[in-house]
Amino acid sequence: MPSLGTFVLLAAFVMGAYAAAASVVGARRRSRRLIESGLGAFYLVTALMVLASGIIVHAFVTNNYAIKYVQRYSDMAQPLAYKLASYWGGLDGSILFWVFLLSVFGAIAVHSNRERQRELIPYVVATIAIVEMFFLFLMVIHNNPFETYLTETHADGAGLNPLLQNFYVAFHPPALYIGFVGMTIPFAFGMAALITGYLDDSWLRAVRRWTMISWFALSFGLVLGMLWAYEELGWGGYWGWDPVENAGLLPWFTATAFLHSVMVQERRGMLRVWNVSLVIVTFFLTIFGTFMTRSGVVQSVHAFGEDRELALMFTVFMVLMLGVSFGYVIHRLPLLKSRHELDSWVSKEAAFLANNWVLLFSAFFVLFATMFPTISEALMNQRLTVGPPFFNKWMAPIGLILLILTGVGPLLAWRKSTVRNLREQFLWPVVSAIVVGGAVVALGVRVWSSGLCFALSAFVFGTIAQEFWRGARVRQGGTGTDVLTALVGLVARSRRRYGGYVIHLGIVLMFLGFAGEGFKTEEQVLMKPGQQTTLRGYTVRYDGIRITDDGQKQMVTGHVTLFRDGKQVGAMEPGRHFFRKREEEPTTEVAIRRGVAEDVYVVLAGYDMQTQSATLMLVVNPLVNWIWFGFAVMAMGTGIALLPESTFAFAAARAPAGTVTATLLLLSLLLWPAALAAAEPQHVETPQSAAVEVARTPVEKELWRELVCMCGTCGRKKIGDFCCGYAAQMRAEVRTLLDQGRTKDQIFAYYIEKYGSQEPLAAPIDEGFNRLAWLLPYVFGAAGLGLIVTMAMRWSRKPASAAADDGATEARVEADQSLSTRLDDELRDLD
Repeated sequence: MPSLGTFVLLAAFVMGAYAAAASVVGARRRSRRLIESGLGAFYLVTALMVLASGIIVHAFVTNNYAIKYVQRYSDMAQPLAYKLASYWGGLDGSILFWVFLLSVFGAIAVHSNRERQRELIPYVVATIAIVEMFFLFLMVIHNNPFETYLTETHADGAGLNPLLQNFYVAFHPPALYIGFVGMTIPFAFGMAALITGYLDDSWLRAVRRWTMISWFALSFGLVLGMLWAYEELGWGGYWGWDPVENAGLLPWFTATAFLHSVMVQERRGMLRVWNVSLVIVTFFLTIFGTFMTRSGVVQSVHAFGEDRELALMFTVFMVLMLGVSFGYVIHRLPLLKSRHELDSWVSKEAAFLANNWVLLFSAFFVLFATMFPTISEALMNQRLTVGPPFFNKWMAPIGLILLILTGVGPLLAWRKSTVRNLREQFLWPVVSAIVVGGAVVALGVRVWSSGLCFALSAFVFGTIAQEFWRGARVRQGGTGTDVLTALVGLVARSRRRYGGYVIHLGIVLMFLGFAGEGFKTEEQVLMKPGQQTTLRGYTVRYDGIRITDDGQKQMVTGHVTLFRDGKQVGAMEPGRHFFRKREEEPTTEVAIRRGVAEDVYVVLAGYDMQTQSATLMLVVNPLVNWIWFGFAVMAMGTGIALLPESTFAFAAARAPAGTVTATLLLLSLLLWPAALAAAEPQHVETPQSAAVEVARTPVEKELWRELVCMCGTCGRKKIGDFCCGYAAQMRAEVRTLLDQGRTKDQIFAYYIEKYGSQEPLAAPIDEGFNRLAWLLPYVFGAAGLGLIVTMAMRWSRKPASAAADDGATEARVEADQSLSTRLDDELRDLD
């Protein structure tokens, strides 16, 4: 079987090369026969990759440890689900999985567009085949997942990393891979349009749906990663700005920008160069993210380790890809000229432009900060650490700006918003924001940044509610049905527009969850059996600890009872798991009691079996579950936008007036008990290895947050995150230094001298070369803003005659508001 797997990879590489060559030659010679031949070879690559995937899955299921990859990432005791997850759990298998997904997606995209995009298809096939060939080349010469041991024999495998043996991680990588690989399809169509010169908007229609599906898969993968971090890593948070997490976020930013800016091109024929550039940049970032994860240029708990040869091959591929892609963009600039100009700064087009600038800046900032340790090492021979405090300082205001734009964009009209239009549109959303903002201040909630986030969320919610209400009332007047039935008909008529609003609603809910971080409360306590402590209205009683074994792992479990207002509300069991053959990588098992308003989160940070004492990390996380709920709403909005028209047409055409209202009321009655049952205690797991102490002073606690673990394996987590035994040693060292009377700056200096660099610090000190990290985002942001303003001013500059015509038109539009309303309705109908 291993030999067959290797042969299949070679055959797929040869078929891919033939598909690319035959398609291009066939297109240039206008030979239908050659093009069809290339298509056949392209589909054959898909069949071969399905076969290769079947072979590796068979090897895992049958415990074929003659294959190195299977032996390294699986063992006999591993459950079947995790044996299957081992397919993409290592470097070689992840590349195989990548090509498998790309071949399947490519076959579907080509087959569904082969008639509608007849001129583009040969070059689409060639582009996808070349990308497939690159990854096949990596496997054939460097990372063959079917490579076997020559002389060694193994009766059992080493097993999958214990951290990856988690329900969410079984789906988290595939979701991200689907998002990454799916972005190749828009890139292939974009390149085909550039090569052929068919740069009308038809290629956008072919890729818009693919981009949205890939964007949703990326979002799903990122949220699963957050859930995994929250329930598995045991530090009380869900996003640590780990380099591999950031790798998934980078293309998400640019894909989000494209999904907004593409509407400007479809409506107004503008931003054509911008859109094709976003498609190229998004694909590049998917490759760059893969490069970061697999080459070892960044240090992360998720990375596959350092591989300079692989890094070199990725670098060559990325340079060639960027050179060829933007070379074609420059070559086709005359064909990419905008058909219209920017009529006003107070317009939807201008709002989308601002939205794109903020998203692109976010991508640049995250990329720069993620790569800064590598840059500093290359330039200064000193590796620095850019940790969560640095990211949070920048991304909090950026996130709030994006939240404002989420509410402002829908309120503005295409081309130009009049003063009357602005007054009518902004009145209720602004009132909503003022009311909530006033309530926040009255309740004494900190304004920055949680209070401001609540007020802006109210503003966006007001915008969305107003759009649905006004649309439903107009439709109700035209159809004579009740409001809810009219609302469903409205969504059915403009799925993309109102599906987008539902997505925005999900984003608002997620921001509410982010705002809850500002009210997070946590304590570390050292307890003996029978002792209890209180935290934010909860009483926690520690009952004891025990050790069990299930054959695959040894489990240390703490027993805790939770009380609220004197009543027992749950029994919680935080613990640690020590897997066979991976005892040096224990996992921590977090106990969580979920609730709509807040979670109670308990971690067994340390323990002593002889005395039965334990150090517990107790966290109350307000509103955190709104993040997951918000994503569910986002998923519903994406589904609405993607559903075929026939789905809603059936519902809208067959349902009598009032049926929708009755159905929704019935569903509400049925689902209410389920919602009440959601707040149940839940037990999950995470790793730990040594007993820990409790911070005695605010300065000690602060240092735990501003120093990172230097073990080299836990991904530079803060030492206060209880990530490993080395972090426990550093915490003990900090305590000793404080006992010696050293100040915070002196302790920083101690660690800088000890490790020869500022790498132990979570954020670089603002001096010397490090100021590059602090200043460059400002410089780039200002330069980007200046560029966009310059472009917009150039677009909005018109000849005198055109300006006079516009002035006359404007006067007529001001005089006749009904005409303005009708024009706006017609533009909406284009959805």
